[in-house]
Amino acid sequence: MTLPDRWEMVVGLEVHTELKTTTKMFCGCANEFGAEPNTNICPVCLGLPGSLPVLNVRAVDLAMAIGFALHSTIASSTFHRKNYFYPDMPKDFQISQYDLPINSGGYLDLPDGSRVTVERAHLEEDTGKSTHLGGSGRIHGAERSLVDYNRSGVPLVEIVSGPDIRSSAQARAYASELRGILIATGASDGRMEEGSMRIDANVSVRRPGDPLGTRCEIKNLNSLRSLHRAIDYEALRQIELIDAGGTVRQETRHWDESLGATSTMRTKEEAEDYRYFREPDLVDLVPDPAWQERVRAGLGAMPAQRRATLRARLSDATSSQLDALEVVVDLGFDDLVLAAIDAGIDPTLAMARAANELASGIDHVGNLTTEAFTTTLAMEQSGELSATQAKTVLLELLEHGGDPRKIAKDKGFEQLSSGSLGATVEALIKQHPEEWTRFAEGDEKLAQFFIGQVMKSTKGQANGKAVIAELQSRR
Repeated sequence: MTLPDRWEMVVGLEVHTELKTTTKMFCGCANEFGAEPNTNICPVCLGLPGSLPVLNVRAVDLAMAIGFALHSTIASSTFHRKNYFYPDMPKDFQISQYDLPINSGGYLDLPDGSRVTVERAHLEEDTGKSTHLGGSGRIHGAERSLVDYNRSGVPLVEIVSGPDIRSSAQARAYASELRGILIATGASDGRMEEGSMRIDANVSVRRPGDPLGTRCEIKNLNSLRSLHRAIDYEALRQIELIDAGGTVRQETRHWDESLGATSTMRTKEEAEDYRYFREPDLVDLVPDPAWQERVRAGLGAMPAQRRATLRARLSDATSSQLDALEVVVDLGFDDLVLAAIDAGIDPTLAMARAANELASGIDHVGNLTTEAFTTTLAMEQSGELSATQAKTVLLELLEHGGDPRKIAKDKGFEQLSSGSLGATVEALIKQHPEEWTRFAEGDEKLAQFFIGQVMKSTKGQANGKAVIAELQSRR
């Protein structure tokens, strides 16, 4: 979206990611999405009197991994109590990090070459989840509310960017790249639809060169599409308000996806409103150099490096291949593709099957081995399987695993003999004389027509390349 003349938006993002730990931040309750409400709870995460927190070491490992991936400084840190009342916070305070976070001063480079600074990435615990029944689904106008405390105490890292983002497209690119990093580090599964990653967007507008304007915070955006739309809407709302002689007030706003609009939730709290003070039941967190080095050594390649590695294997990549590259790396299929290329598979074929067939079976991709993927593509490349048959075999492998050659045999995927294929092509030429004449005179688009007819006649057992060869031999 292009803003009206002489206006620019200034955006900073606060990304909250739930960490992939087995247990919660300060207790032994399961960190599990989708469990029956209020079953993964105990006196600690319910804030009952006399209960004491014990820090989850794995959460610290993952927080430092995020810090290293974002080029941050890892330092000694402290925990504070962030005090506020809300039904989904049973203790009436949240244990978080305030002035001394574990990670600070990092940055994230985006695929377009721009850089967004990362001011901090600190540890904290999640709140419970409120469900408001009746009305709009929000607390105002609801008939009653239910609270599920299963999420209360789940480990979080909050990643706060600098006010460096200047468009909704750049904000989306930042969130997407950050999501890829969180997945690559093993810190998060990145499932925004399940709340594993939630985004708050701070949006203001100004004339270029002017001081920063008054910002409004849009809370709990749970998809990249919502992030993009909400930022555009809020920037235009503020511009229209200022142009009409009004003043933007600092507040927290709610994004309504169905209406495509933001609305006021509450006036914005300042830090002093939370009455931060040191958490008396936790000691300082001081990760020594040896601990930090163990975490650093365990990190694999980040998405930018993996894209570069795969891009180097694609000579004269087309725009569609580059689009597929983004998908392949984002979904973590680049190792499969690289192994297939190393085994002699055409890079275009490997990329296409990974970006399409594997992407469609993402929930079952763990059933597919590198060997099975490479073997299936080799069978397609050699003509042993048609493209349609190879796709069918891949989908079966995704669902159940197994041996691609056995799957192909069990499904009767045997290529026609050259004599049988020739007879089929000859018969179809006689059935479609006008189309054949046009093809014979140079209309190459008719090749796809004949391939389709052959596939229909042979129930998909023909190979497209062999069909083309038969057609060319009869011209």
